[in-house]
Amino acid sequence: MKTKNTDIVFSTAYLPPIEYFKELAKYRSIYIDKYENYIKQTYRNRCNIYTANGKLSLSVPVIKTTGNHTKIKDIEIDNNQAWQHIHWLSIESAYNSSPFFLYYRDYFEPFYNKKFKYLIDLNTELLYLLLKLCDISCEIKFSESYIETSEILKDYKSIISPKNKKSLVPIFPEYTQVFDDKHGFMQNLSIVDLLFCEGTGCRTYLEL
Repeated sequence: MKTKNTDIVFSTAYLPPIEYFKELAKYRSIYIDKYENYIKQTYRNRCNIYTANGKLSLSVPVIKTTGNHTKIKDIEIDNNQAWQHIHWLSIESAYNSSPFFLYYRDYFEPFYNKKFKYLIDLNTELLYLLLKLCDISCEIKFSESYIETSEILKDYKSIISPKNKKSLVPIFPEYTQVFDDKHGFMQNLSIVDLLFCEGTGCRTYLEL
């Protein structure tokens, strides 16, 4: 049974990793901190997928409107770069032969044609879609100010991070990945890797 506590805080994230959803699925509701300062080289604007050449990091180019102290809610996407075209071609190339890509592609492709001004808007719309496709019932709330760590029951903002060497990543059970015959099983990629490979079995996997 899910806990009733709502003092659980996550960062916004672009096509988040599996560990993000594995933890989020434990709660009835969570907060996303809109007022934290943007931190570069994190899942806030990047994800990892599995390609024929191995792991590939896809980053959404951003504009820090007020420098290093720009709040995440104010981070704009640099749409002068052709990032959407690059990301979709990369995702399509990586997963076109996966069992469920053709089933899900029409859900995702519109995100790479629509222009978003703010990173958090892109991430949030993708998050709602992913929750639906993964059959996860969790209410998403947004902070009205910066949330201090001392006020939080569980703070995943820094825990779930490629910079955190002590992340929550367990030894995830292996599932069949498109290129595992070339590079072996890769842990904790973007949730889309699991979704395109496992389909409706995604939810069951997250509960393991």
